[in-house]
Amino acid sequence: LVPAAYAVPEEERTVNVNLDNAETIAEVLDGVGLRRAEAIVDYREAYGEFIGLEDLVEVRGIGEQTVATNAKRIRFE
Repeated sequence: LVPAAYAVPEEERTVNVNLDNAETIAEVLDGVGLRRAEAIVDYREAYGEFIGLEDLVEVRGIGEQTVATNAKRIRFE
């Protein structure tokens, strides 16, 4: 359990789409449930790491609006 003083506010949480698991991705990104998060992980495993936000739009179920909404929460390194 993390003391409240050290907790990161929800709006400041980020996720590394090249390293994090589907559960973490689904938890951090708005509008991305477990099924879509699993699609991100599956795509990454099939085609390699994501380089930029535009790569995420290639994942089935992840549209430009979802990427735009979450841009500040997405990391690649």
